Amino acid sequence: MSDAAIGIFDSGLGGLTAVKELIKVLPHENIIYFGDTARVPYGNRSRKTIVKYAEQDAYFLLSKGVKMIIAACGTVSSVAVDLKDELPVPFTGVVVPTARAAVRATKNGRIGVIGTSATVNSGSYKNEILRADKELCVFQQDCPLFVSLVENGFISPEDDIVKLVVERYLEGLKYEGVDTLILGCTHFPIIARAVSDYLGDEVTLIDSGRETALYAAELLKENGLLSDRSDQGVCRYYVSDTVEDFKKTAEIFLDKSVGNEVSHINLEQTVIH
Repeated sequence: MSDAAIGIFDSGLGGLTAVKELIKVLPHENIIYFGDTARVPYGNRSRKTIVKYAEQDAYFLLSKGVKMIIAACGTVSSVAVDLKDELPVPFTGVVVPTARAAVRATKNGRIGVIGTSATVNSGSYKNEILRADKELCVFQQDCPLFVSLVENGFISPEDDIVKLVVERYLEGLKYEGVDTLILGCTHFPIIARAVSDYLGDEVTLIDSGRETALYAAELLKENGLLSDRSDQGVCRYYVSDTVEDFKKTAEIFLDKSVGNEVSHINLEQTVIH
């Protein structure tokens, strides 16, 4: 058993959807979240830069004494695949648990994947799905504007801008007849209703934050690291850009205020690696 915190990082705020799900799945665990808001987005960066940023994010969390690290970022999970081998604590990204959930969910064998350009170009979700079942058909679509919509508060399924962008990106997947769609970026569950309205209720949406939270719980149990606390865990947030902007947008992701539990850090000065 361990009362040390679970560490979660993302390029910005999208990983807060994983925090929200983790609180539901493991309510007694402490959580430390780092959002690299000064360098968001990662999705249009080079592989070398993404790996460098991911290493810095992870080592910052290690400096806080976390017992596990979650890369709640589809881009990092897809590109920085060797990070797991460098860390002294259990680690998971979002790709493996999410892809496995999609394989279990599909009935017609046609799975769609949406994410950032870096995630889609890496083929990470497609490769993981086909590793599980090579007979499945996987259709991918990058949706870079979804992140901007969410972080600027355009999330209502009734918003004409949201509906137009959703239709523009997902028209091809709808034509292909996918019955399962991976929301391969942790921002995307925020506009899941708009996605579902366009694709139809018969299409199952796979929330990467939810699936990763469930997988993290399994890893903690396997490693004897679950907390034996009986009270509610505490969440602490760190960002590399302005605290106030994070606070305002975080409420969209968490459906609650983060209060004074947010601190600014200079990552370059804090991390030694």
